[in-house]
Amino acid sequence: MTDHSPEPRTDGQPPKVERGGFWGLVLGVAGFLFPPYSGVLSAFGLVQGLRARRAARAHGSEAPGALASMAVGMVGVVLSASMIAVLFVYSGPATEYRDCSARAQTVSSQKECDQAWKSETGLPTAIAGG
Repeated sequence: MTDHSPEPRTDGQPPKVERGGFWGLVLGVAGFLFPPYSGVLSAFGLVQGLRARRAARAHGSEAPGALASMAVGMVGVVLSASMIAVLFVYSGPATEYRDCSARAQTVSSQKECDQAWKSETGLPTAIAGG
């Protein structure tokens, strides 16, 4: 995606445009669309944006989308890391909630499970899959 070979330019010829920033942006956005792979895709988007900026600086050209790719990739990496942290912190209560919901035969017993989840974690039941 990045071309590291310098091209000689004649006077009046516009500088070559580095396309790696665009692909980094695509990877960063894909990280938001595919949650199981969000950390990896966002990290690839971040790295691709960095490589595109470095190549553009070395060749004296432009890298449209490289800065946006780095920003989206960084946000994706941070969100992915925070989701993993929440998964580890609330894994016990989430397992208990799912087990309670599986045993619940009536609406009132399901509401008791929901109340227990909310009182223990303070989070909505949708996070635990309820």
